[in-house]
Amino acid sequence: MEKILIVEDDNDINQLLSKILKKQGYDTTSAYSGTEARLCLSMGHYDLIIMDLMLPGISGEELLTHIRQISTVPVIVLTAKTALDDKVHLLKAGADDYMTKPFARDEILARAEAQLRRYKTYSAVTVQETVFQYKDLIIDGEARSAVIGQIPLHLTIYEFEILQLLVKNPSRVFSKNAIYQEVWHGNYLGEDNTINVHISNIRSKIGKICGDEEYIKTVWGIGFKMA
Repeated sequence: MEKILIVEDDNDINQLLSKILKKQGYDTTSAYSGTEARLCLSMGHYDLIIMDLMLPGISGEELLTHIRQISTVPVIVLTAKTALDDKVHLLKAGADDYMTKPFARDEILARAEAQLRRYKTYSAVTVQETVFQYKDLIIDGEARSAVIGQIPLHLTIYEFEILQLLVKNPSRVFSKNAIYQEVWHGNYLGEDNTINVHISNIRSKIGKICGDEEYIKTVWGIGFKMA
């Protein structure tokens, strides 16, 4: 089931979009500000983003710039602006499509389906990169190896999976639940200390090579990301 993030501060429009898309079988998440949308993006993956430009907190333009720094997910912008220059600016800024308000139900569905179809095709033909680097750390997913400089980092299976997940997405904050779902393919139990122990072990092993240089950062109340 495709996941769609709806970013719209008008509650009625947000709920209308959610209702229309859910009726077609999509899984939707609603955000009502640019700040809330950025938090959603740091904690999960989406196949499409439908967003307004006039947002409280982080502006729509700032949010669009942030999205393009971390992802190739398709973005449809909702705008009240009708001038050609405004539309051209949106596309140059990273939007994949735009719709002017008010919008028709059938058109929003058609545009959403078109973007999802293109994204699936693009994802299917993209060659999967297996080697990732962060600072002096190099992770090779195919060889299942991690080195810092020329020094091997000896990790357990789960430690490797966690570190590879973080290095592949260095700007994203992963909640414990997100890490658990990606690595263990299950739901995280809040009282389980598994994630903390593995993160601590990874930090300890990196610290023996790099000293006090920080590689993994704790984002209090949310989760972990590369420093």
